[in-house]
Amino acid sequence: MKLERLVSMIYKLLNHEVLSASVLAEEFQVSQRTIYRDIDVLCAAGFPVISHQGHKGGYGIMDGYKMDKSLLGSYDVDSLITVLSSLSSVFKDSRAQGTIERLQTIGPEHQTTNLSVNLETHRTDPDALHQLRTAITKCLIVRFDYINTNNERTTRDVEPMWLHFKYGNWYVYGYCRTRHDYREFRLSRIMNLLLTQGKFQPHQVAPKEAGCSEEEWQNQLIDVVIRVRPTALAEVMDQFHQSEKQFHGDGSMTIRIPVYKPLEARWLWSILLSFGSGAEVLEPIALRTILIDQLQNTLRLYEEV
Repeated sequence: MKLERLVSMIYKLLNHEVLSASVLAEEFQVSQRTIYRDIDVLCAAGFPVISHQGHKGGYGIMDGYKMDKSLLGSYDVDSLITVLSSLSSVFKDSRAQGTIERLQTIGPEHQTTNLSVNLETHRTDPDALHQLRTAITKCLIVRFDYINTNNERTTRDVEPMWLHFKYGNWYVYGYCRTRHDYREFRLSRIMNLLLTQGKFQPHQVAPKEAGCSEEEWQNQLIDVVIRVRPTALAEVMDQFHQSEKQFHGDGSMTIRIPVYKPLEARWLWSILLSFGSGAEVLEPIALRTILIDQLQNTLRLYEEV
């Protein structure tokens, strides 16, 4: 613990001109007397720590002293700091903040970053992310209610292994004791998350995620063709940016997107219906029929009000 504190103190001093003993003591949750002893140890180890007298006095590193910057280039350091800053914000992780400060000592001075990353999402409870991170670190079994893709609500006991951020959403992957298999859970569908007192042994080898092979997946792809009105271009582009596009003289657009089993892809139906009258599915015909049924069911729901 002392060694870790000393290393962190070095980087603190490198990133600040002057830090008082009281500030350092509060930061590391030790007494000021301990800080004085730590400063003596750093000086004895060859680090040029100097003291500043006066009302705003304290300790700092001699001007001109820098850490070796040869291990990482400025671009690498800048990118790492940006990503870690977002992680530190999402997880409220003091360790990530400590890493940021260490990286700043070998980064370029007075450089404006040209990269921004935001991993926060309104679909995820920040407390749930923090709890799951704690459960993963401490190997604690978690229990929660979950709504699956079939809209079934179940209670799961899970040994969480890691967190994913993909497609604009957070997911947790782990061993589901309820299903006796490895599963991935979308955090926006998790409710009543609880960290139990039960512990599990760390999983040494992570199994491959369940799913069909690449060849089987390719064979199940079907092109969905959509005609988009000029009033919905931006909204559709946000959802299907990588689709094959054809623009027309009247300002409309036709897109073609390969979708895995589109007649079973409820996520796709929701997106298409969200466009309202701004987009029309041309192919496959069976998908048009599904959307018509969905719209008619919605109309009947409001007719009963």
